[in-house]
Amino acid sequence: MKEMNMDRRVYEAAINGDVRALRELLQEDKLILDRVTLNCFQETPLHIAVMRGHVEFAGELLRRNSQLAAELDSRNSSPLHMAAVRGDLEMVKLLLSANTEMCLAGDRDGRNPLHLAAMKGRVEAVKELLRVQPAAVRQRTGSGKETVLHLCVKHNQIEALKTLMASVEGEIIDEIINATDSDGNTIFHFAVSNKQIEIIKHLLSNSQIAVNSTNENGYTALDVLAHGLQKDMKDFEIGEMLRGAGALRAKEISGTTHHQPKTTTTTNNNHQNPAGDWLSRKRDSIMVVASLIATMAFQAGVNPPGGVWQEDSLSPDSAHKAGEAVMAYNHAKVYRYFIRTNTTAFVASLSTILLLISGLPFRRRLFLWGLMVIMWLTVTTIALSYGVAIFIITPKQYRSQLGNVVQISVTVWSCVMGLLLFGNTVRLIFRWIEKKKGNIVSWPEKKARTANSVFTNV
Repeated sequence: MKEMNMDRRVYEAAINGDVRALRELLQEDKLILDRVTLNCFQETPLHIAVMRGHVEFAGELLRRNSQLAAELDSRNSSPLHMAAVRGDLEMVKLLLSANTEMCLAGDRDGRNPLHLAAMKGRVEAVKELLRVQPAAVRQRTGSGKETVLHLCVKHNQIEALKTLMASVEGEIIDEIINATDSDGNTIFHFAVSNKQIEIIKHLLSNSQIAVNSTNENGYTALDVLAHGLQKDMKDFEIGEMLRGAGALRAKEISGTTHHQPKTTTTTNNNHQNPAGDWLSRKRDSIMVVASLIATMAFQAGVNPPGGVWQEDSLSPDSAHKAGEAVMAYNHAKVYRYFIRTNTTAFVASLSTILLLISGLPFRRRLFLWGLMVIMWLTVTTIALSYGVAIFIITPKQYRSQLGNVVQISVTVWSCVMGLLLFGNTVRLIFRWIEKKKGNIVSWPEKKARTANSVFTNV
């Protein structure tokens, strides 16, 4: 009973950081720390002191029993693991002075203190752990087999990533910068998948990054971007960065290896197959635009301008049910126009997405031209939906001015779309005639790179 009371007093002293109480307990029983360690299956007093940030108390414990630095709790975490997570630099230095080997100790998930510090973005702790034990950067986590760089990217810790890449050089950086996890993904795959633009830029600034490395699914980073489910405007920027760095789709790599020798993964291959490259970029652009328009049209359809009625009304003048569109009652005729244009945009964009994911061989420019015509219709109808919506939510005293602006905008837009349709149709007819005459076999390289389209610079 007395021993249990003494143990409890040690833990209370650790919680409060009471060095004086600890010394008094040690005067009463010099073996109390050894006894507590033997009987403890959770956190030791040193774990508690680290969690509470009591550096002086932790120093007193280590001075009396340095073996406490190597004790693990039920999660296989050492005091150094906890100090690294907290980013307590003074505590990290204290624990390292007691036992540097704990830098290499893994918790139950196989993560060492450097891994945890990187995941939390504790840059100063990362620097100190690297300085004392550089070998810790080579270690991987348990089942995931992730490196410390994987963890930085996975948890979006760009400063920790920069620190690690700047501190580690030579063979070690060669070993880990293109290392793969259990699924064959490099840190570049992770960054592109999570659309972490700043991290992607930083990785591309390093000449050692393999931009065309493939994972176990056979996907390059550009494939990962193309197969992403949620499309947004970041996809355009990331796609341009990757193409500028020489990134290719896996099918493009396999298509070029039969005709020419292998090149390094960082070589810019944009001009090896200009026609195929143009078609691939065109498909990706159309998919992103179609996804965005489908999202906008869906939101506008379920939440029309003016909102929906919040409650039922039995009034003879304005009978309605909760959830029905306010516009349908107050502007019935205009609401019909809005629904028609918005639904057309929604269905056209969904049709485009369905065609692109159907697996049909859209490798001919005629098919891509047809898809672009559908997208022109989609963009036009979503623009008309916008015009109707703005007209409805504008107060009556300003509608006359707005009406003129909308009419002019619609007229200009229709003229532009008409010219584009006419120009591309004429070009397609001329190309078909020339091909029939046998004058050309394929598009000239220059035209393939500069093909004019409403989506070329999206």
